[in-house]
Amino acid sequence: MLNRILTSTAVLALSAGAAAADYSLTIFHTNDFHARFEPVSAYDSTCSAEDNTAGDCFGGTARLVTALEAARAQTDNSILVDGGDQFQGTLFYTYYKGKMAAEFMNKLGYDAMTVGNHEFDDGPEVLAGFMEAVDFPVLMSNADVSGEPQLAGKLAKSTVIEKNGEKIGLIGLTPQDTDELSSPGKNVIFTDPSQAVQGEVDKLSEEGVNKIIVLSHSGYGVDQEVAANTTGVDVIVGGHTNTLLGDMEGAEGAYPTMVNDTAIVSAYAYGKFLGELNVVFDDAGNITSATGAPLIMDAAVTEDEATVARITELAQPLEEIRSKVVAETTDMIDGSREVCRAMECPMGDLVADAMLDRVADQGVVAAITNGGGLRASIDAGEVTMGEVLTVLPFQNTLATFEVDGAAVKAALENGVSQVEEGGGRFPQVAGMTFTVDLTKPAGERISDVMIAGEALDEATSYLLVSNNYVRNGGDGYSMFVDADNVYDFGPDLADVLGDYMIANGPVAPYTDGRITIVK
Repeated sequence: MLNRILTSTAVLALSAGAAAADYSLTIFHTNDFHARFEPVSAYDSTCSAEDNTAGDCFGGTARLVTALEAARAQTDNSILVDGGDQFQGTLFYTYYKGKMAAEFMNKLGYDAMTVGNHEFDDGPEVLAGFMEAVDFPVLMSNADVSGEPQLAGKLAKSTVIEKNGEKIGLIGLTPQDTDELSSPGKNVIFTDPSQAVQGEVDKLSEEGVNKIIVLSHSGYGVDQEVAANTTGVDVIVGGHTNTLLGDMEGAEGAYPTMVNDTAIVSAYAYGKFLGELNVVFDDAGNITSATGAPLIMDAAVTEDEATVARITELAQPLEEIRSKVVAETTDMIDGSREVCRAMECPMGDLVADAMLDRVADQGVVAAITNGGGLRASIDAGEVTMGEVLTVLPFQNTLATFEVDGAAVKAALENGVSQVEEGGGRFPQVAGMTFTVDLTKPAGERISDVMIAGEALDEATSYLLVSNNYVRNGGDGYSMFVDADNVYDFGPDLADVLGDYMIANGPVAPYTDGRITIVK
């Protein structure tokens, strides 16, 4: 089993043979774990104990413990790093915040991680507490935190670790638009990723460090831009876009993806894979060979019993909430990021309809929510509150407000402006229909908007419902910040969905053409 798991299937050899001065390093990596301490289903949502026993589940910290122990035994020189977004995604984060992530990352023996945008979901204070609890550096190069007391002097841009007598430089990178994606506060100023990385590379190079790895939570596209726009970066360990690289079905590119002399790797999300990149450097710090693959954490990987027991113990306070059956579905309801960030999706319709239904008696005529707020699908059969909370984990509340039609049009344009990049701002809606022409540039894509059965009038005021994150400008929805008649403190979105599914069960997946895509 272990030999099967640890066999690398994607190979990029840049030279044959290794000279006496060559330095070999195995980089194990994860990204976008999102508090999936327990195994997940094929749909990235909660996996039942029965399905896990049957071998139908993936990931979970207990499998990572086993896989890493075996993988480390096959190399005499390795590091373990993370590409960000350990926080947020299940009740474990809602209840324990960063404490549980810190405990298990320490157990797994991480050497470093970068800050993901979700590490800021509860503000700098929770991130600072997490940093104090972990045994490794947390890094972020492209931000000025000097004005934030919780992070100033604590959150480094880069660090140097020593492995087998050689110095390795590690640089952190987070999305430049984290101020729109999360809640870092006004004291953290984000900057250009390429410039920030080059500045740290130059500093490290002056210190004699010639092996440099960027831990990037900026997405596959930005990673390629950084590799193209900088010199001296050997490896970029990616995150943020949940990108799978390799030669397996669903992969978006080669593992590693080479841009100039930089090897880019990423291992999807949710602990389904453990990335393994084997790199050989020459004496000058240049990569001569980079080989590897994401290793699937399926049922063939035995779960570490002690870790399972500890997770079970930590889950006890959550069981009453998670195990409550709230509904039944006739078929799988698709909430995958590939669909819900690009087009009308069944989960988007269901959630938006639930939101509008909750406040329709208040005169609200339409709902708009961000596709990136939908974090999982729900499979067929009984639906527990735990599954609902996995779909909607952010504790966002219903927010009602009033804006004119021009703001609605601007919001929709914002929502479809990053379809090509898989941006989480894609609008899932209820009570309205519209057409998106992706052949046109961003800002000119929306047409044929109908609200409550009538054509949108840019001068007319409309009562809308969204979630408090979007209403407060998250995901670029700045046009809602100064809305009128604002109330951000409605019920939790997960409770709204759960109640709606109870009232309308059994729930069948549906789309009804409310969003038309022209390509």
